[in-house]
Amino acid sequence: MALLDQTDLAQSVPLEADGDGVIRVKGTRVTLDTVVEAFQEGATAEEIAQQYPTLRLAEVYAVIGYFLRHQTKVMAYLERREGQAARVRSENETRFDQRGLRERLIARRSTK
Repeated sequence: MALLDQTDLAQSVPLEADGDGVIRVKGTRVTLDTVVEAFQEGATAEEIAQQYPTLRLAEVYAVIGYFLRHQTKVMAYLERREGQAARVRSENETRFDQRGLRERLIARRSTK
């Protein structure tokens, strides 16, 4: 009898894309972006798992391993995400003028 069966050897990386195309660790709200950024900033897998209690240590190692094997693809994905975030930020700034916001809030508070 074999110690490991084929399903043990071929386990997939615990990542999935949501409806908006954001890649998350399966079953959590933690994004691939979050894990990769923490790893690139020097956090160990153990530290990442402690910081995000919904992640199991084995999942963190699997995601880091995926990142290390597919750095070019992951970095391209992260750059696209940064571009999307910048566009959304710009749209929000256009729709909601921030100039004078502090003064308006202070004035509103003083009238109460």
